[in-house]
Amino acid sequence: MTTFALTAARAHAAPTEPGDLAHPLDAATSCQGCHAFGNPAPHAMDPPYAPFAWQGSLMANAARDPVFWAGVAIASQDDPTHTDTCIRCHSPRAFLEGRGDAISPEDLTYADFDGVTCDVCHRQMDDGQTPPGNAAYVLDDTEVDGAVPKRGPWSYAGPPMPEHPTLQDAFVGSSRMCGTCHDVTTLRERVDDDGVPMGMAFNEQRTYSEWANSAYAQPGPDFRSCQDCHMPAVADVSGCADFAAMQLHATGGRRHDLVGANRFVLELLRDLYGDAGTGDVQSIWFDRTLERLDELAPTSATIDIDAPASIDAAAGFSMTVTVTNETAHKLPTGYSEGRIAWLEVVARYGEEIVWSSGDHAPGEGPLGDPQLRTYRAVAENFATKQSFHLLENDHWVEDTRIPPKGLVPDPETDPVTDRYPLLPEGSYAHYDVVPYDFEGAEVVDATPSDPDDDLLEIEVRLLYLVNTNAYVDFLAAENVTNDAGERVKTLFDDRGGAPPVVLGRASLQIPLTGLVPPAGGSSTGGASDGGTTGASGDTTASSGTGTGTGGTDGMAMETGRGCGCDARAPAPSAPMLASVAVLLAGRRRRRRR
Repeated sequence: MTTFALTAARAHAAPTEPGDLAHPLDAATSCQGCHAFGNPAPHAMDPPYAPFAWQGSLMANAARDPVFWAGVAIASQDDPTHTDTCIRCHSPRAFLEGRGDAISPEDLTYADFDGVTCDVCHRQMDDGQTPPGNAAYVLDDTEVDGAVPKRGPWSYAGPPMPEHPTLQDAFVGSSRMCGTCHDVTTLRERVDDDGVPMGMAFNEQRTYSEWANSAYAQPGPDFRSCQDCHMPAVADVSGCADFAAMQLHATGGRRHDLVGANRFVLELLRDLYGDAGTGDVQSIWFDRTLERLDELAPTSATIDIDAPASIDAAAGFSMTVTVTNETAHKLPTGYSEGRIAWLEVVARYGEEIVWSSGDHAPGEGPLGDPQLRTYRAVAENFATKQSFHLLENDHWVEDTRIPPKGLVPDPETDPVTDRYPLLPEGSYAHYDVVPYDFEGAEVVDATPSDPDDDLLEIEVRLLYLVNTNAYVDFLAAENVTNDAGERVKTLFDDRGGAPPVVLGRASLQIPLTGLVPPAGGSSTGGASDGGTTGASGDTTASSGTGTGTGGTDGMAMETGRGCGCDARAPAPSAPMLASVAVLLAGRRRRRRR
């Protein structure tokens, strides 16, 4: 089998369109036999190295996502001529084979549901002309030894040789390839706050551009590619199962985790298509992806708490929370409709919640309070003031998402808020400093015989909800085409709504004085007229990052810096398949103190 190094990209003047390919995309199942294998022995306790771990990701299930189809149906109502870009990204096979006009799962073939398949990435190339965005992929269609080569990071000297021709191409491992789909532009002209056209198409998503305009895209110590976080590097991995005992590559291998923060939808997909559903995808792949998500998501932000050394309950207190974006794009990023992140602050004395902000109910997002701090991007049609209609949006009402480190001014990626000042070096602050003031409260001393053992525990979490109930209700109420929205609403309602994911956490304990003696008892504390406020329920993803200052003994909890890639310790688990010999190890989580 022939293999050779890439010297120059094949000339190509435009992205691949329906009918262009003489060689159709290979089915992902044809890759499973060689690319689902156990880790090499020295790394048996690491997360799965096998590329077929991709199967549990939202990339693999992009065409199965019921929320996607509910959105496509409404987009088609708004503009039936331009939903083909949605299909082009979520089901490349359907698009390339002429089914780009699909607006429901029933319009696809069984093979279309593989989503973003192996071939979409490993036949993709840089033609030097096609800009990133809108799934404008350029796919190699040149046959070598009876098949189109699979592009990747390695060359092979052999023997043995892979079962298919290969082509060494660094583009496959580059952020630029991710940018093929992770910048999205609609046909509407963007307008400013006065409704004046800005001379640019509406920048609906700019995840790749956010990275490209940040410090992480620049050569040097801050450089970090998309793959560094979402496809962590591994050592001593073989290209396929047949090479497990030979031709191990010391560097350049990547796990195919491809995780983000959409935990609830992954659980839905496991229910619908896993072992308890249609059986199209073995549940263990979803489980492995959820484990990786639970590791990655809490490293997205670092939270620092600056609070007094002691707090008088009757007098109240002030503190400052600093949230630092540790990702290489805005936090949160991507599709903005129905998505919101916010700070939840809970101050407890024993089991009693004394002060709080950012309370929420499942699926509702934050319930609202005067000190609530949110991070979101809200788009609308300027003329109608309607939101959630993706193809009609032309104006950003706000974009308070936290910029990545080193983000330079550019109307394509600028925040739409005055929250993030320009730093002396000319980039936006990649952190948000949030002040809180809590009024005095009446707190009954639980241990009146000991005036020195009273502690207030303050916990701050950055929470992220991908689909609010308001958005789910919109998908159901606005759909006059089919029942896709009602399906989604039923799936969410049956499970009590989507819980938020934790993107960062910090906590600390501070001595508490000024307590009220219990009835018939005595205490050294003073009384006050205040009250208490309730806090929120449980969330997923229990591990977190952050630092805290305060307390006479420096009792900071959940300390440590967060990072979107190399700061997270690998959790020891590997998938087991009935048909593939894989060692399954125990799961390890960071312990919440």
